[in-house]
Amino acid sequence: MAILFIFGAFLATLIGGFLGIRFRDNLHLVLGFTAGVLVAVVSFDIFPEIIEMTERIGVAPILPMVAFVAGFFIFHIVEKLFLVHHTHESGYEPHHHPAIGVLSAFALTFHTFLDGLAIGLSFQVNLALGVAVGLGIIAHGFSDGLNSVSLMLVHGNNLKKTFRMLFLNATAPLLGGLVSVFISLPDKTLLLAVGFIGGFLLYIGASDILPEAHSKNSSYKTILATLAGVLFIFVITQLL
Repeated sequence: MAILFIFGAFLATLIGGFLGIRFRDNLHLVLGFTAGVLVAVVSFDIFPEIIEMTERIGVAPILPMVAFVAGFFIFHIVEKLFLVHHTHESGYEPHHHPAIGVLSAFALTFHTFLDGLAIGLSFQVNLALGVAVGLGIIAHGFSDGLNSVSLMLVHGNNLKKTFRMLFLNATAPLLGGLVSVFISLPDKTLLLAVGFIGGFLLYIGASDILPEAHSKNSSYKTILATLAGVLFIFVITQLL
């Protein structure tokens, strides 16, 4: 049963990515939607999960929040190190930074790897939990593919690289599910990982994608796209 949900996450990620590539000419709207999705995932999915886990295993909330802040600022520092340029570069033509897109997409790939791991481990607990987690991750898989493609394209990566990263992102849940057969993460370790990933995703959404969405095509449509992304994840998390 677990393999069906893991394969569903694989397909959902690919579909989301292909749609992102198909509508890349309106990338500012895709980016606005992506930013809303990322911020909403952190707010309506990761934060509640952190709260539930801290209460269940009796861990002080400060620990996952330290991991959260570490995830946020580690990505910030790494990004700024990639963007160190000569002082006169501002006089050059507008340009992008493909390495940042790759780094950002890798962060999401790690997230989708943990998605597959979560599906496999939840089915080890019981069938009901496995189905619930599997459905939620499939719903998020669409957004993961869309986010991965958006991150690659906005930073100037070509379609060939973008397709490769999308396939890697989609394959990661399959690898996570395979790993779940062989290991069992301690609750405290998993809690810290969830917090760390939350920090990564919040930085990507709020400090990277959202400003880029408004940099050239800021309009009420972009704002509505962001709100649509938030609403989409809110409805999904409430239903599931």
